[in-house]
Amino acid sequence: MISESGENIMEQDDDKSMSFPEHAPPEYSIVIPVYNEEENLKPLAEGIVNTMNSFKKPYEVILVDDGSSDNSQKMITEAVEKNTNEVIGVFLNRKYGQHAAIMAGFAQLKGDICVTLDADLQNPPEEIPKLVNKVEEGFDVVGSIRMPRSDSLF
Repeated sequence: MISESGENIMEQDDDKSMSFPEHAPPEYSIVIPVYNEEENLKPLAEGIVNTMNSFKKPYEVILVDDGSSDNSQKMITEAVEKNTNEVIGVFLNRKYGQHAAIMAGFAQLKGDICVTLDADLQNPPEEIPKLVNKVEEGFDVVGSIRMPRSDSLF
C-alpha cells in the first residue's frame, strides 16, 4: 500500500502471489479514482481481479482514495490485504478531484498498458479486455462510452 508521501506501508504476503514470478513487472495497470464509493468497491475490486486474472499476465490495480468520508478507505485497505500482489491503495489527505486522483495513480503505475475506470461500475471491469485488445492491435489511445449512462445533468 502506498501512502500519500509515496512510501510503501504494507509488506507483501508471498503466499498470495500469482503464477508469474513476483519480480515480473505488471503488463497492465488499472487506475481507479475513488470518492465515497463504499457500496461499489467490493464488487468493483472482485470484478477487476477476476477479469485481470483471466489475462494470465501480471497486472496491478491502483485504487486512489480522493479524501472519501465514508468507508472507502477501509475497503481499499481490505482489498489490498486480500490481493497484496495485485492491488495498491493510494490515499490522498483530502478531496483534490477526479483528475488529480487519476494523476496520483499514474504516478504509481508500472504497467505498459494503462486503463482508467470510474469506481461507480457504469463501465464494468468485464469491458477491460475489449479496451486492451484494441491497444494490442496498435491503437495508442482507446476510449469507451457506455450507453445509456445514469449520470445526473450536473
